[in-house]
Amino acid sequence: MLFKPRLPDLKLICSYTGKVLLGVGALLAVPLAIALAAGEWAAALDFLIGLGAAVAAGSGLAWFGVTEARPAWIHGMVAAAVSWLAAMALAALPYWLSGHFLSYLDCMFDVMSGFTTTGLALIQDLDHVSLSLNMWRHLLTFVGGQGIIVLALTFLLHDAAGGYKLYVGEAKDERLQPSVLNTARAIWKISLVYLGFGTAALWVAGLAIGLSPVRALLHGLWVYMAAWSTGGFAPMSQNILYYHSLAYECVTVLFFVAGSLNFALHHAVWTGNRREVFRNIETVSFAGSLTVLTIVVCWGLMRMGVYPEVIALFRKGFYQLISGHTTTGFMTLYARQLALEWGDVALLGMITAMLFGGSACSTAGGFKGLRIGILAKAVVQETRRLLKPSTAVFAQRFHYLEDRILGEQQVRGAALIVLLYFVIFGLATLAGCLCGYPFVQAAFEAASVTGNVGLSAGLASAVMPAALKVVYIFNMWAGRLEFIAVLALIGFVAAAVRRKGVR
Repeated sequence: MLFKPRLPDLKLICSYTGKVLLGVGALLAVPLAIALAAGEWAAALDFLIGLGAAVAAGSGLAWFGVTEARPAWIHGMVAAAVSWLAAMALAALPYWLSGHFLSYLDCMFDVMSGFTTTGLALIQDLDHVSLSLNMWRHLLTFVGGQGIIVLALTFLLHDAAGGYKLYVGEAKDERLQPSVLNTARAIWKISLVYLGFGTAALWVAGLAIGLSPVRALLHGLWVYMAAWSTGGFAPMSQNILYYHSLAYECVTVLFFVAGSLNFALHHAVWTGNRREVFRNIETVSFAGSLTVLTIVVCWGLMRMGVYPEVIALFRKGFYQLISGHTTTGFMTLYARQLALEWGDVALLGMITAMLFGGSACSTAGGFKGLRIGILAKAVVQETRRLLKPSTAVFAQRFHYLEDRILGEQQVRGAALIVLLYFVIFGLATLAGCLCGYPFVQAAFEAASVTGNVGLSAGLASAVMPAALKVVYIFNMWAGRLEFIAVLALIGFVAAAVRRKGVR
């Protein structure tokens, strides 16, 4: 029997969406406080207006959504998808009021880029934005890394059943604690502990290169937020190249690799199970793919003769590769250098790395190491099946927090998500080509938005066609939610239209 949306279904979705928007309103209090402390009165007014709009919209939806109905999976999935779109539209308001964007579409692009930890930016004159606006940019990507649903679960939602459905709708299904609410709080605890260490390390690195104590602290905080969330935003237009510091680059590598690992893996290590790092299928697949792609990219760069020295090859070649593979998007060179100097072999290696991505239930995007590992195990399993007698019975095992037997359902699920990633990657590549960009560069940019990476060959800019911006926003959103919630929303809308048509 097909699902037929009714008013109670709409009320449930509005209720959860409203609470998420109230969370966005609470977040806006942070840059508002920074603006007031720094005497940035115009920016303070911008954030006050944004806060008021978020609270009004959130309160209105929560009030409308009052119902005794119990949530089902469809409600959690649709609410997760809708919440991200509604949060994007409202969080863009301070951007638009700041005057640093050419259109509201650009503002929404940057918000979605932040929330999805992609890191591509269309902001104008980044080097001269207010402290509070920079704080808002990096707070978006930091919260987006943990998940805006996780934020709402931590502070606003107390319905365990509906909360878990929202949590899964945001492409997370690991439970660090028996309760999903405690799991959300555990994720934030891990992130905030690392926040202290990461900010301190980058503050010291900033002092070492001559930044003032306050500037070093703010830059350390902002860069850490983007590193841990594998977000790629930076307070200056030159990104990490601005600092010209090997120490700064090494510290960022440490934290964005940590941020790309599964929160459950961090929890296992924190609770004493350190062997999990070496046994987990995700860390094994990440190490294997990184090794192979490092060889490919370095070989491609050496063919082009771009970086003749080992240190230069590390700081320009390997740094971009591991930044792409963890879907961070930090850059130590200019975007057009990738397009004009690297050559097709190195760029294709980068495209592969960006699509592979980091770990499941982490801040990273891409296919995820878990799915790559499962598909690799499935290939081995089928090869063994062909080589053994037809009567032989065997099971392919893998280790993911515990020893597991590879089943057909796991393989089908992994293959379906990877296929959907390829579909939207192909569509975005086609859209780039139709807009007149070269194929390899269009594919590079498409891989970046699809994998929520943020590296750019120079295509993503405020002057690119509006239609391409919309395609990129869709890819960032769908890729971050890993399609299930997006498909649920499409199905919900289709069912509602069909029901209206029948009447």
